[in-house]
Amino acid sequence: MTGRMKKSGLIDGEVTKVHRRSVLKHLAGAAALTAAFAPRARAEDAALDALMGDDSNGAPGQGFDQASRTVRMPTASAPTLSPATAHITEQAVATYDSIVARGGWPMVPPIDNARIGERDPAIASLRTRLAASGDLDPNASSVGNDVYDSYVEEAVRRFQVRHGLTSDGLVRASTLDAMNVPAAKRRDRLKINIERLKTLTTNLGPRYVVVNIPAARVEAIENDVAVQRHIAVVGKPDRPSPDINSKIIQVNFNPFWTVPVSIVRKDLIPLMQDKPDYLTDNHIRIYDGQHKEVPPSQINWYSEDAVHYTFREDPGDHNSLGRIRINFPSQFGVYMHDTPLKNLFGEDFRYDSSGCCRIQNVQLLVEWLLSETKGWNTDKINQAVRSGDQVNVSLTKAVPLHWVYVTAWSASDGVVQFREDIYNRDGLGGSAVATTKL
Repeated sequence: MTGRMKKSGLIDGEVTKVHRRSVLKHLAGAAALTAAFAPRARAEDAALDALMGDDSNGAPGQGFDQASRTVRMPTASAPTLSPATAHITEQAVATYDSIVARGGWPMVPPIDNARIGERDPAIASLRTRLAASGDLDPNASSVGNDVYDSYVEEAVRRFQVRHGLTSDGLVRASTLDAMNVPAAKRRDRLKINIERLKTLTTNLGPRYVVVNIPAARVEAIENDVAVQRHIAVVGKPDRPSPDINSKIIQVNFNPFWTVPVSIVRKDLIPLMQDKPDYLTDNHIRIYDGQHKEVPPSQINWYSEDAVHYTFREDPGDHNSLGRIRINFPSQFGVYMHDTPLKNLFGEDFRYDSSGCCRIQNVQLLVEWLLSETKGWNTDKINQAVRSGDQVNVSLTKAVPLHWVYVTAWSASDGVVQFREDIYNRDGLGGSAVATTKL
């Protein structure tokens, strides 16, 4: 559900194919799953493919230094939550204990010339910093080298992927902030998350969906393989998304949106005071307790009168839920859904809803969810979306759903990942990304 009431016409990013990884050969049943689902992975995986040296033909990337292959890259198919995540994260703590014991890593000053071939005195510190965390091959981290070469650029990209930042190889403020978090604090964040992971990774089952709120990411997981991964937009710091353990039971095509009372109070009333035509312009109708439509002029917008009515947005591309809503039982009244505000998926700071989870390329996730529901193949789903009619489909078999708060972990690929503590639940201080972006 969206906390933003204005709409955007920007189109969604293109879905990029995820190539088969060799690691899948060692996972039971993974080959079949990869063939069936990997082509549906979201655009973020293009960055992972580039970092791993794969282009669209499965050949080594032209701009990738072979020496960097000694550094392990993130794997798109490695799920955040699996039965092994807690144990692998405990091993990562030991690694970070060693980093801390060696003195951690240096602070990196701002870099003015972070481009291939450019020189800057701060790049020598950057090399040392990236080598200390395992992002740069030690052979490429010679003392005093102040050249921003392709080794350093790929190390920066790897660091950015591990921290959920745009992988552009540029040392912007958000990347610099993340680099300058002390090693001891990173180690402590891993320790805090181990207890969460031990609780979250029991009895997961063979097929489930995970929303990692700090990562603003959704994963569809089957037999311990992330067969789909989607960028998401989740709750604002002052309207946080809740932790949820539920089951997805239904998909709604072309849904109405009934505006929650909290959003009526916080958003609609102030908007109507400023723009009396706002509801009409945005296809939102008002109904009284007898389900009769009420004109906006009948309501006193300078009182609490409005909270006693029902506000319902008509279906369509303008709808705050977009064309698709994913339903699951929850006491919090939140959904997973499409959105007309697709430009937000391109941001590093994707905490912009009133608690719901907006999903990039949500139709691909729905195809996976309905793959075990007879009669609902891709063509039927496309037809339902294009019809413009409200269509509700119950899943033949409910799919377990977990909204979790994990800010540090190491998955089956052994690569340690961090996300900012956007809701300040770790007790280690404020969020670097939040400080930069807000």
